[in-house]
Amino acid sequence: MGLFRRLQVSRPENLAYSELFLQNEDLLPVPEEKRTWGVWNFIAFWVADSFNINTWMIASSMIQLGLSWWQAWICVWLGYGLVAPFIVANARPGAIFHVTFPVVARTSFGVWGSLWCVFNRGAMACIWYGVQASIGGSCVLVMLRAMWPSVNDLPNHLPASSGTTTRDFMCFFLFWLISLPAIWFPIHKIRHLFTLKAVVVPIAGITFFIWCIVKAHGVGPIIHQPATLHGSALGWGMISSIMSCISNMATLVTNAPDFASRSRHPSAALWPQLISVPLGFSIVSFFGIIVSSSSQAIYGEAVWSPIDLLGKFLDSDPSHATRFGVWFIAASFIIAQLGTNISANSISAGCDLTALLPRFINIRRGGYIAAIVGLVMLPWNLLKSSNQFTSYLSAYSVFLSSIAGVMITDYYVIHKGHYNVADLYHARKEGWYWYTFGINFRAYAAYIAGILINVVGFAGATGRTVPLAATRIYEMSFFTGFGVSALIYWSLSFLFPIRGSSNCATFEEVDVSGSAFEGAGVDGHDHKAEESEDADMDKKSIASQGVRSVRSHV
Repeated sequence: MGLFRRLQVSRPENLAYSELFLQNEDLLPVPEEKRTWGVWNFIAFWVADSFNINTWMIASSMIQLGLSWWQAWICVWLGYGLVAPFIVANARPGAIFHVTFPVVARTSFGVWGSLWCVFNRGAMACIWYGVQASIGGSCVLVMLRAMWPSVNDLPNHLPASSGTTTRDFMCFFLFWLISLPAIWFPIHKIRHLFTLKAVVVPIAGITFFIWCIVKAHGVGPIIHQPATLHGSALGWGMISSIMSCISNMATLVTNAPDFASRSRHPSAALWPQLISVPLGFSIVSFFGIIVSSSSQAIYGEAVWSPIDLLGKFLDSDPSHATRFGVWFIAASFIIAQLGTNISANSISAGCDLTALLPRFINIRRGGYIAAIVGLVMLPWNLLKSSNQFTSYLSAYSVFLSSIAGVMITDYYVIHKGHYNVADLYHARKEGWYWYTFGINFRAYAAYIAGILINVVGFAGATGRTVPLAATRIYEMSFFTGFGVSALIYWSLSFLFPIRGSSNCATFEEVDVSGSAFEGAGVDGHDHKAEESEDADMDKKSIASQGVRSVRSHV
């Protein structure tokens, strides 16, 4: 029993039994002293997040599809420009009420219904953690080769059935190991990692960009390569490319409240994100296009992966200057992958797993669970055993877009910015978010409808033969999934009104519960005592004191 108690995380005292499953310190609204993310922190976050290997290579599939370089670059601008408002829109509740994604999801899916959405996002974050760590391991290999070339000839002592070699596993494990200290830091302090990344990695990227142009004596032939697609094929090729950029950000759209909950004021999570997302990702993809074009002039073929290209620089008896340059750039890409894994996967998994088992898991423990899953899942086997694996992970965004459609519609259209924050942390039937046994059937009907319209095309993305119409619908999966789920949710909420929505005649971002979040529980009372009639009367009295507006924080 003593060990059982020691395993429990810090949480408010005197909670009712059901509340043990709904709150701990990391699920409660973020206290003012931990709201440390300002304007420059959000800018640094997105500058840092955009500088990663996936972004560097994102235009490669577009050019290989048949687009010219400038058409591909326009698609990148449009894709990230279109997804930025969705990030800002879903981040808004977190910035206003300082709660994370799992808590925001309760407002639309219900206090218990939200757990399925949270589980989906958490499971994918754990899987992606392993995949991104595997890519980080390849960066470590190049960095070690630049320091000690003999690393490349390290004898293999692992069987073929392992799916990897001694050398590759060592590099993966080193990256996995150096990631562990970063998980320890709470969200309000991890912003310093993104600031470091926002300084170091762009310097490395610009250095790599200039180095390749000089080495190739120009920008290479891809810049002069015309499009091979024309007419409707070109149009659908551009739509597909735009949607690939949007789908690439679906996870960050969903978990946008996690970081916004730490913002000093709501505007810090508005314009910096709206501008930094398209600007940062477009610049990095441009670097990737030019560097790959230059590589074709150097080696006779386009090398889209910056890590593979750096490896080629080390293949032919490089000079000390070349080895140092490769070491610096590879080390910077290690920082880039580390930052991306923390922002997109570790913190997301931490927040989600916290909501699944708040009595024993907090954000820090959840991050370490994601790291362990990323190790034991043997990601190199998944990547090598199926060419469709990464396509499946990307295609999974259709499930996330339906969740986002419900959440954003609920906040802006149904409840119009009104929150009953106290009701987010209890399972009493009179609560706003109890719905039906804690589950909002309207949200789930909308969620399933958003998936169904894309499910046939999703099967096509994983290798099956499907009709062309289904493929076209799926190529716009984020908008079709988001749009259908939003429309169905609005319609069902109109036909079957949601508790609290009748009081929301105009859009106003307020907490109608009047909770202060001090003391033992969410509303500052001993919840066991609230079981008495007098305590119930006290709670009603507090709630009736008036609406506490949060507009003053904007």
